[in-house]
Amino acid sequence: MHIPVQAAKLPIITVPGGHRISHFLHIVKNPTFAAYYHVMETKFTKKLSDVRLHYKIWMSDEKETGIMGDGKWQMLKLIEEKGSLKAACDELGYTYRRTWGNLKKIEKFFGFPLLEKQRGGSDGGHSALTVEGKNLVKAFDNFHKTVDTQIQSGFENFILELKRQDPATDTGNSGGN
Repeated sequence: MHIPVQAAKLPIITVPGGHRISHFLHIVKNPTFAAYYHVMETKFTKKLSDVRLHYKIWMSDEKETGIMGDGKWQMLKLIEEKGSLKAACDELGYTYRRTWGNLKKIEKFFGFPLLEKQRGGSDGGHSALTVEGKNLVKAFDNFHKTVDTQIQSGFENFILELKRQDPATDTGNSGGN
């Protein structure tokens, strides 16, 4: 099958060594081929636009025992917001006993209390983060913002690289296997 092509001359470029190169841009004139090409490109690009990035961050000790991660960070933030360990557990669907144990592990590792608790009374109990607990949450917030920005940038570069390798636009010069 012969596909009519029109060549449009682009400017002459001078490269190192004084060599002059003229480039030509070939424009496909066959509407059926152009439509097929567009459909292939659209399907691939569409799939890339559906890709979502998910990741979790956690820290562990030298024995790979988890210390703190996204879940515990969210729990501490929610305790501060709700003023109650129980209310935070209920909202996140965590058991009170397991959460209490996890918070104690963090306290043991870092060497400071995370919560100030007030038990019972007519208004019920109350929990708040200690100054050190607030500082830990703030540091994790800042750490997360930095990492989130870097990971998002890396993900965007990943998608752009895949778009450049779109099978509909690939000329066989991918340079790899």
